[in-house]
Amino acid sequence: MHGSRTTPLHDIHTALGARFTGFAGWLMPLRYGSDVAEHRAVREASGLFDLTHMGEIEISGPEAARYLDYALVGHLSKARVGRARYTMLCHENGGVLDDLVVYRLAERRYLVVANASRVAVVVPELRDRANGFDVEVRDRSAEYALLAVQGPRSAEIVNALTDGDVGRLGYYAITETRLAGPSVLLGRTGYTGEDGFEVFCKPADAPGLWQALSKAGVQYGLQVCGLSCRDTLRLEAGMPLYGNELHVGVTPFEAGLGRVVEFGKPGNFAGRAALAARRDSGVASILVGLVARGRRVPRHGHYVVDPDSGAVLGTVTSGAPSPTRGVPIAMAYVPPAHAGPGTRLHVDVRGTPVPAEVVRLPFYRRTH
Repeated sequence: MHGSRTTPLHDIHTALGARFTGFAGWLMPLRYGSDVAEHRAVREASGLFDLTHMGEIEISGPEAARYLDYALVGHLSKARVGRARYTMLCHENGGVLDDLVVYRLAERRYLVVANASRVAVVVPELRDRANGFDVEVRDRSAEYALLAVQGPRSAEIVNALTDGDVGRLGYYAITETRLAGPSVLLGRTGYTGEDGFEVFCKPADAPGLWQALSKAGVQYGLQVCGLSCRDTLRLEAGMPLYGNELHVGVTPFEAGLGRVVEFGKPGNFAGRAALAARRDSGVASILVGLVARGRRVPRHGHYVVDPDSGAVLGTVTSGAPSPTRGVPIAMAYVPPAHAGPGTRLHVDVRGTPVPAEVVRLPFYRRTH
């Protein structure tokens, strides 16, 4: 992991006893103690994450809204100031280049949040698509640190450090506010299946904010959390990970996310013709949830097999033991004929056929 970039919180993570992992050129905390304890803290109380490795790209100018309608599959000009949209950047062939959260900060200013592993692809692609538009595309990733507070008690923790009432901030919304002193952008989104907040701040402010959130969270059961539990949380919530469920070889329709492609918006958009063709022709494979029987865990790359014929039907994209459900869970691409809930399949786990049943995604839905 020599040569990996570190976040402004690296010394704090080290002092907390984090185990690190290399991810997209960054050295990131994988866990501090127990993966399962960190996972359960987010489900039952709250967890604090360092997400500084994510990319932030600012789109500004008189034609920012019209440009994003063209560059992305969503209808970003319809997003009100202070709101966010989940959307995708697609290739002309319809394949997914990245999935994104886009915040509209002002009438002519947006913040695009890209996956760490895709910033080097997203920035040049967005710049190429800006030709002919009165718009500026700036990679501001180095100007932001990003912290996330996730879990049912997260609003109480964040509220304790701000003058405003964060309860009034809607889901998929963003506001500029002061948090424990510094000015931050506070978004209410998440990737865990729980209520939660993202704190976009100056890198120099990140250590103080981390310590303030940690201290405010003590009485609410907050734990610091690494990328390992973030992965099991998002898997239970049925949320895709770029490089696993999403890649340039699939369109949003295979991933069950065709709803993000807004054909009704005015004008053309990149990938429109290919995406319309895929919508109309139907898909050869679709993403499903699997619950496996026994202790063996289906993992990324394992084959999904027809239990009767032994024919390979598809591939597992993500899999893990589910701390919340107490069983092995996975997502996989299979043909539509084998995608109905209740369908019985096998997963080849290192040569052993493991029975699994197709279930509706997500595996977990919050009730609080």
